[in-house]
Amino acid sequence: MRFGINSLAGLVRNKLGFDPMNGDVFVFIGKRSNQIRILQWDRDGFAMYIKKLEKGTFERPILSGNSITSNQLSLLLQGVRLESVSYRKRYDALKRA
Repeated sequence: MRFGINSLAGLVRNKLGFDPMNGDVFVFIGKRSNQIRILQWDRDGFAMYIKKLEKGTFERPILSGNSITSNQLSLLLQGVRLESVSYRKRYDALKRA
């Protein structure tokens, strides 16, 4: 996990096929799962957040596509197991028929 901002932006563009400057947040978990890097274009430059754990590991989420929600990212950074999280039923305007 020695990649910096430019290397991660290149990886997003060339390997993943996304535009790293579109404002999306890209999450990278290290091989040992004890380090996470988050890359985002912030209107006038890249911002990178790095978190390295002294103990324990980050969960590698099981994805149904290629994205996670902001809530899932927050839980991931806090060390909460995503598969054990249950949400209470709420109104969803998108599912309204």
